[in-house]
This record gives sequence, C-alpha cells and structure tokens, in this order.
Amino acid sequence: MDVDVIVLGMGPGGEDAAGRLAEAGLKVAGVEANLVGGECPYWGCIPSKMMVTAANEVAAGGLAPDWAPVARRIREEATDDWNDKVAADRFTAKGGILVRGHGRVTGPDEVTVGEQVIRASRGIVIAGGSQPAIPPIRGLDGTPYWTNHEAIETETVPDSLVVLGGGAIGVELAQVFSRFGAEVTVLEGADRLLSTEEPEASALVEKVFTDEGIGVRTSVKVDEVGYADGRFTLAGVAAERLLVTTGRRVDLAALGVGAIGLDESAKAVPVDERMRVAEGVWALGDAVGKGAFTHMSVYHADIIVRQILGEPVHEAEYHAVPRVTFTDPEVGAVGLTEAQARERGLDVRVSFTDLAASTRGWIARAEGFVKLVAADGVLVGATSAGPCGGEVLAMLTLAVHARIPVERLSQMIYAYPTFHRAVSSALPGLLR
Repeated sequence: MDVDVIVLGMGPGGEDAAGRLAEAGLKVAGVEANLVGGECPYWGCIPSKMMVTAANEVAAGGLAPDWAPVARRIREEATDDWNDKVAADRFTAKGGILVRGHGRVTGPDEVTVGEQVIRASRGIVIAGGSQPAIPPIRGLDGTPYWTNHEAIETETVPDSLVVLGGGAIGVELAQVFSRFGAEVTVLEGADRLLSTEEPEASALVEKVFTDEGIGVRTSVKVDEVGYADGRFTLAGVAAERLLVTTGRRVDLAALGVGAIGLDESAKAVPVDERMRVAEGVWALGDAVGKGAFTHMSVYHADIIVRQILGEPVHEAEYHAVPRVTFTDPEVGAVGLTEAQARERGLDVRVSFTDLAASTRGWIARAEGFVKLVAADGVLVGATSAGPCGGEVLAMLTLAVHARIPVERLSQMIYAYPTFHRAVSSALPGLLR
C-alpha cells in the first residue's frame, strides 16, 4: 500500500494526527493493534475519572457504595464494552485507512503490518504509546495480579486490595476502591507517595488516606509475591487482589525503530523541538518521554500536523507541563517543584498558603494549599491542592507558560470568594 502518511499507533495523539491529516485530504494509514483511541478512553483518564467521581459522591453521602452502576456506566457509556467501532468509524469517515495489526518500522518510509508493507511518501508518525511496567519481583509472574486495565474492567470490588506503587494511578484507584468498601493498603518504594510532586502534596494525600483508613507504607522493598488460596501476600500484607501501578514503559523494539538507526533499548525516542526523529519521521506522546499524558500527546500531534501540512508551527516547550492527580483532594501541579528548581541552581523563592486561609476554603472546611515557586521574578512552578485543584491550576499554568512577572500577577483582580483567591494570598511571599 502506498500512502502519504503512516501513523503508527492510534492512541489520543495518533488518532488526532491521523484524523486531521485525513481531513486535510492526505491519504493516511492509521495502524493499530488494539483499540483506536488508546489508553485514555478505555482504561485511562475517562473511565477512571468516572470511578473517581462516583467515589467522591459516596464519600459525600450522595451515593450508595454500590459498584454495579459504576461498572455498568464504564462498560456502556465510556467504553462501549471495550469496542472501538465509533472511534474507528470516525477515522475512516474522514477518509483515513485503518490497518488492524501490530506494525513495525521497517525502513525510513516503511511500516510492515504482518505481511503487508505500507510505504509513505510524506512521512511516518510514531505514536506507539506505552504499557504498564511490571517489576521483576519473584513470584509475581503467573499470578492474576491487576494492572489498571483489570481494575477498570472489574465488575466487583474486592474485599481487600494491595496497591503496589504510590504514583498518580495507584493513589487514585486506591481511594476509589477504599470508598467502595475494600480494605486497601498502598506500598511505595520511595519515602513518600507522589514522590515526583511537592512533599507537601505527599503529606496531604497521606494524611487524607490515613484519615479514611487506607494503609500507607513507604520505603518498602518488595522482594517476593506469594499467591495461594485466592490471596496475595507481599511485604507482610495479605489481600484478595494485587494492583500493580509501578509506572509505564515504552517498547521501542516492538516498534522497530532500529530500522531507522535508533537504539531499541532506550527509554524514549529522541526528537528535536518539532518532534522530528529524522527526515520524514516524527514521534509523539509517551514514546518521546516527556510525560505520559493525553494532553502531551495531543500537543505533540498538533506540532507534527502543522509541519506536514506546511502551516506555521511553534517549537515544543516543556517548562509549563501541567499534571493533575485526581484524588480527593485533587493535586494539580505545573512546571518545576521547589527541589527541581534548586537543583538547577536557580535563585528560588517559595511561598505557601493553606487553602483554609482563603474564605472559600474556610467555608468548605477544605484541606489543601497553594505553593508557588519563583525565580528571577517569575513563576517557574506551582502546586494547587484541594477541591478543584486541577481547575485552579489553569491560571497557574498560564502564568508559568507565559512567564508573567510575579509583580504583575499580584496586580490582578481575583474573584471573591473563590478557591483560586488563595493564589493572591501566596503571592506576597514572593515579593518580599
């Protein structure tokens, strides 16, 4: 098959790029071995946030802890019972050619899917995504452990659950299953939960978990997993189910990038500021290693599409990458943490405000905070933790991205009474 562009992987970024290029009149082959749309709509952001929303309603007393309607909504509304017909039809209706199967790059302008060779005259977009990284723990292989896939697909809540890994996915699902009645313990190898975020965020989530009866053990080394009589045992904890959330990995060998001279044992595909791997080859999303976020892959896709179509395009920037952990309270963060800023040798100023210091926070009896990290008079990082933490993050992301001077931020009008007004309370600490 001869086409203009091959998109290898039809996750959020790949689907977006392939669809837009097809709409522009190019002949586009989208190659996907699994579900069109990728992790986000079937096992990631969308169904997991349905679970989070339901769990929050349970905690607020507005919903009975009955898992059946949650599972049904995920199956029927979010995933169509894990059927991608709607997404596939959406792509082909734009003129795209969907090729089902595992594709490998086999040349600078060529992808092979089974016995079929597809050649591209204008380029290849590598959008292969990532998979759960399963640690090589003795006894784990061969047991019916869960990844986030099985956790999202489950029709029942286990009596007890051990979550191995205290990152964003682990803590979100831990709180969900706890609120629906499971006895939950989180095991984390680092010395705190959410170890890549501010320590104040880790402390907040750990306090909330402890208050809710979720067990938290940090600095835990798991050497062996036992499984017998329907129960897992590890690090002195026993449970009906084990959920492994120890990160994600990119399989570059499976994508065949060695055919274009890349190291298949690397953790990510090297790209320039416009997502180019080589002449006529681009990469996006998880494969690039700049953050396994849906919004990152779609951001990359836009840069690539504009290049292929000959439109004006900007270079990729990563100084203001937003991220949200959808626990209750939410933890939203952007840019550098205080520790990262200091490691870079910046002249750092930090200010911290408890959310309860704001009128809205006091009214809501909210747990949370705003932490601002500045250098050379501008914000370089911020964390907004609390109710609507991810929404308050929007203004902080804009400030970090646009490098708005802290003094100028202090001259804004902040609506009263709002959670985001806590930002204005934190700013004076950066100006002294």
